[in-house]
Amino acid sequence: MNRISESKILQLTRADNFSGIETIQSLWSGYGYIKRYRLVNGVAESVIVKHIHIPKSGISNSDLSHNRKLKSYQVEVNWYKTWNAQCDENCRTPYCYGVEIKDDEILIVLEDLNQCGFNIRKNQVDTTELHSCLKWLANFHATFMNKKPDNLWMTGTYWHLDTRPDELNVLTDVPLKNAASEIDNILSAAKHQTLVHGDAKLANFCFANDKQVAAVDFQYVGNGCGMKDVAYFIGSCMDEESCERNEQPLLNFYFDELRMAMKRLQPHIQIESLEAEWRRLFPVAWTDFHRFYKGWSPAKWDKNSYSEKVSRLVINNINEGLY
Repeated sequence: MNRISESKILQLTRADNFSGIETIQSLWSGYGYIKRYRLVNGVAESVIVKHIHIPKSGISNSDLSHNRKLKSYQVEVNWYKTWNAQCDENCRTPYCYGVEIKDDEILIVLEDLNQCGFNIRKNQVDTTELHSCLKWLANFHATFMNKKPDNLWMTGTYWHLDTRPDELNVLTDVPLKNAASEIDNILSAAKHQTLVHGDAKLANFCFANDKQVAAVDFQYVGNGCGMKDVAYFIGSCMDEESCERNEQPLLNFYFDELRMAMKRLQPHIQIESLEAEWRRLFPVAWTDFHRFYKGWSPAKWDKNSYSEKVSRLVINNINEGLY
């Protein structure tokens, strides 16, 4: 990182200097990195810096992947500058100390969640931990119910159909391919829309010892049916058999939490109508991600797997005009 960038971090954190710098991870395709900066006499012991470096050459204006990434970083900046402060302790996110944009570089300086007790990352979760993440999602969705996604993705999630033509083109499942546009239309036409996190996988949740959670990575936040987050999250935690076995208990827990959050935050919205609509759309949201994943990773899918059975059911219902 150049001296100007480091000077900006010191300014935003009111620190005298750095006592250490630790690389946490690189960003996709060499677009930068995430580092922990330990501060001397700053606002905290340490901060997390997401440093995005946009490549200047070797990329055409028609490069879909590059343009999608570029838009995602712009969205994340807008999220932290405008929206993030609306999240409370029930959908905890890192505080943003500030953002700096200069030429082809973006700096996002964030609270270090490790220092706040959210220092545990999970590859597998028990039921209590699953519930903590679903509670986070329910409160997040309630917080932003019916909000216009100003300066965010008009349609949230990284697998949204309009941004993934390559995966659709190579999809060999013809019925699913033919139904893709209608699946997208059904989700977009839902009466009840919120902001979806857009990449609510297990890896983006940080756990505390008491199993409470905070979430990170808001590159794909935008408008959508909350079931997109719920379906994707459940699928990120379990194998297909477990997803099928636990679908209804997990949905019941999510809607219990959503009901309480809506009563507290959005009491004017009829929760019964919301729940009925979103329960009906859960398999559609599941199929929407399966459409992307099957095109992105075209391995042989067992026709009796949960995702294949859900997709066939949704496609049949579409063909019969049930949506």
